[in-house]
Amino acid sequence: MTTDARAGRSNQKERTRAAIVAAAREAIATGGEVTMPEVARRALVSEATAYRYFPDLASLLRETLAGLRESPARAMAPVARSDDPVERIGFATEVLLREVLAYQGAVRAMIAAAITKPGVVRRPGRRFGLIDEALRPLEDTMAVQQPARFAQLKRGLAVVVSAETLFTLTDLCGLTPELAIASAIETARSLTAAAIRSAGR
Repeated sequence: MTTDARAGRSNQKERTRAAIVAAAREAIATGGEVTMPEVARRALVSEATAYRYFPDLASLLRETLAGLRESPARAMAPVARSDDPVERIGFATEVLLREVLAYQGAVRAMIAAAITKPGVVRRPGRRFGLIDEALRPLEDTMAVQQPARFAQLKRGLAVVVSAETLFTLTDLCGLTPELAIASAIETARSLTAAAIRSAGR
């Protein structure tokens, strides 16, 4: 095979991969269920071809979702000047849960894959980056003076600032998405405020 032929084949592979990711992005943006057959249809490739580039739906969704989201620092820009961890964690919770709501078909698929293949399917750690950014004002105080308490606060927030919380509140508790988000924000704020009060005693 000539150099030009190899280069052409490589370029074609890159275009096909890009088309699959773009199709996944379109499917995710609908907020509905996302499947590999649907992505392949949108990309104008066979399902078998899609699986040659991505071994499973979870790997495709992980790469595609990463390209749709701003970095934690950029997402938290509206409260960048605030030194109040309670305000910041409330904002971070809303950022995450509105993303989950917008892309819930893809998020539900990722959760399902992680449950059926624990330790194999790696979910994006979006919540952790946002929590870290929200708690930045505590890095020189609680994180240094009471590291165990700080670590426990972050673990507690990881439970609240999560897609699972949103789906529990909507699917099982029957809340509307808006009420569910408001409830999670209040819980995250209360958890953070309580930890700060306890640390100051």
